[in-house]
Amino acid sequence: MHEHGGVALVTGAARRLGAGTARALHARGYRVVVHYRSRNRDAETLVAELNAARAGSAVALQADLRDPEAVQTLARETREYWSRLDVLVNNASEFFPTPVGELSMEQWGRLVDTNLRAPVLLVEALAGELKLQRGCIINLIDVHAERPLADHPVYCATKAALASLTRSWARDMAPQVRANGVAPGAILWPEGEGGGAMPEEEQQAILHQVPLHRTGEVDDIAGAVAWLACDAPYVTGQVLNVDGGRSVTG
Repeated sequence: MHEHGGVALVTGAARRLGAGTARALHARGYRVVVHYRSRNRDAETLVAELNAARAGSAVALQADLRDPEAVQTLARETREYWSRLDVLVNNASEFFPTPVGELSMEQWGRLVDTNLRAPVLLVEALAGELKLQRGCIINLIDVHAERPLADHPVYCATKAALASLTRSWARDMAPQVRANGVAPGAILWPEGEGGGAMPEEEQQAILHQVPLHRTGEVDDIAGAVAWLACDAPYVTGQVLNVDGGRSVTG
């Protein structure tokens, strides 16, 4: 696939894990659609970097994934730009606490619309192209889909639902399309957007529970996505924990 110019759409690809994933797939020969919501400068910088490495190999497309019409537009523009799609990476995500008794409908919408509804709408809109290319879906999930994070019940529920969808899509879209997930552990600490930065003592408490006693790197996640896309033709319906062993501790 990656040797003949396949196309990958990575949502939330302007920075952090999404940008790393776009770079990893690009390095394997994919042309990359870099989706972003508001960070146009970061997205354009990444696209310029990728196009400098290989001309005409990357494009940035803007969409607010909370808007169903914008999601449909993103899908249409992706289909039309290179007239094919081989890999859909559902990476874009909202993350912030919603303690019980304090949930607002605005918070509910941000989490459910971005983390759950948008991936569903993209798969619905792009299933035909993915089947035509015998492509794959890779969903960025979270180790907390199975081990709830305190005060984040709605976030964890959206990721658990995305894990369930991963398995359903793997069954329902076979044999043409594979669907897998990558569940990061402690890779990048949350930033101040939405829920505030994580205190140092909380970071250390988390690392104490990680057998490898350190955070992972962006490349750990990006490499797992690239492996699933390029090197795992007989793997489908799986969620790969990339978490330093956190998922095996008590």
